[in-house]
Amino acid sequence: MNTTVRTTDRAKKLDAVIIGAGVAGLYQLYQLRKMGLNVRAYDTASDVGGTWYWNRYPGARFDSEAYIYQYLFSEELYKGWSWSERFPGQPEIERWMHYVADSLDLRKDIQFSTRIASAHYNEDTRRWIVRTEAGEVIDAQFLVTCCGMLSAPMSEMFPGQNSFKGRIFHTARWPHGKIELEGKKVGVVGIGATGIQVIQTIADKVGELTVFVRTPQYVLPMKNPKFSESDVKAYKDRFDELKKTLPHTFTGFEYDFLYTWADLTPERRREVLEEIHQNGSLKLWLASFAEMFFDEAVSEEISEFVREKMRARLKDPELCDILIPKDYGFGTHRVPLETNYLEVYHRPNVKAVSVKDNPIVEIVPEGVKTADGVVHELDVIVLATGFDAGTGALTRIDIQGRDGRSLKQDWGKDIRTTYGIQVYGYPNLFMTGAPLAPSAALCNMTTCLQQQTEWISDCIRYIRDKGVAVIEPTAELEDSWVRHHDETANATLISKTNSWYTGSNVPGKPRRVLSYTGGVGTYRQKCSEAAESGYSGFALTP
Repeated sequence: MNTTVRTTDRAKKLDAVIIGAGVAGLYQLYQLRKMGLNVRAYDTASDVGGTWYWNRYPGARFDSEAYIYQYLFSEELYKGWSWSERFPGQPEIERWMHYVADSLDLRKDIQFSTRIASAHYNEDTRRWIVRTEAGEVIDAQFLVTCCGMLSAPMSEMFPGQNSFKGRIFHTARWPHGKIELEGKKVGVVGIGATGIQVIQTIADKVGELTVFVRTPQYVLPMKNPKFSESDVKAYKDRFDELKKTLPHTFTGFEYDFLYTWADLTPERRREVLEEIHQNGSLKLWLASFAEMFFDEAVSEEISEFVREKMRARLKDPELCDILIPKDYGFGTHRVPLETNYLEVYHRPNVKAVSVKDNPIVEIVPEGVKTADGVVHELDVIVLATGFDAGTGALTRIDIQGRDGRSLKQDWGKDIRTTYGIQVYGYPNLFMTGAPLAPSAALCNMTTCLQQQTEWISDCIRYIRDKGVAVIEPTAELEDSWVRHHDETANATLISKTNSWYTGSNVPGKPRRVLSYTGGVGTYRQKCSEAAESGYSGFALTP
């Protein structure tokens, strides 16, 4: 008899376990509890918020407009909160998450400061045995992971990190409370969206700032006006419009692609690019010309437009060489929004160090050592080194399905899911923000997470109403979804670029575009068709 069977007699029995209490976890808990399920959410953090609990580094803020990064299932909940600006900072976002949890009375069903260590499927009882790191055992029919697409930080990056005599932080595990940076020699490793937010925020506060640049990034300027009372009223009056339209746009944002490249003259294309660039949002990336993702000539022209904008601000040829991309196209990496970020490099206390051809080889007690033997002396090191995206949050939990198969081992060979919501071989396991669904890349996260949690809730309701105990995708359905996902992704230039979108930032990770690229509206339609067919292609066992 295996250990999972022996422990069920002392396990806490639930209908469903939810891992995570961020945007997805809170809404999933609300829905399943409303259905009458005995459900509990568990989170490693000491409070709700997920991404917005952990990412409290200097400068952390939205780059989706606040009024669309919202739950749309309740007009009262939507209108009961007023944002102060277009792209609010982390403290305000965290307060909003508390508002949601308190308004829906969710905390009583959340266990904080609890890390889930393992989840094993018991084939005898057809239930999940979930164990916490503290030794608590939970026996549940359904396991729903709401762990986040970008929540497993790449923090152990360099030899010798423990030898550093100063302080070292990963942005996604920034400590609570104030960190004194004034007058210090600070190094930031990485200039993705997070690194840029940190750099532009601390440059005028630190004594010296050294930025270690491996992969240059295309950047777009953020326009972040404060909201007046009339602004707040105006966006709240759009609730019905946003609820109707956001789930069906290509990216779950309020804007969508309106133009066809071939239909416009070169002069008109330039006018459109200039006009959209002035918007001060992600619109140039997510709603200018879709051809930039497929056609190398269009990609190059739009990329050169953005390079030109960056060159005009950087001016210095050496800075341009270090900070402006040349070897990949605009939009094939996550596009950061910034506020006077490029101008930071003109400050006398800021230095950009290219580590593309002169990599960091180790951390020494005094600071960062590069391959040329130079030691960059530092008091504080900030690792903005990204995440094991999509898979990392789940492979760091010991998840075992039928026949003892391990999700970590399975995904170590080939990253596969069905609709990004279930995996063959793992009955009654549901996922949000997982690979092969639109998530983090090309998607407003609240739009996509609401859709995925609603699909999961509808599925659980359906099988309970039908007297079904277990649902699992068949191998044939999973093959079909993976094939469709790959055909869609491989038609894009994203698939030809090295980035976390393809898992290439993690040594040994199987290469696959991690997010569905066929569009948020299309994905919703395909998921809806699966449900409306009575879950054709899924194995339903009474």
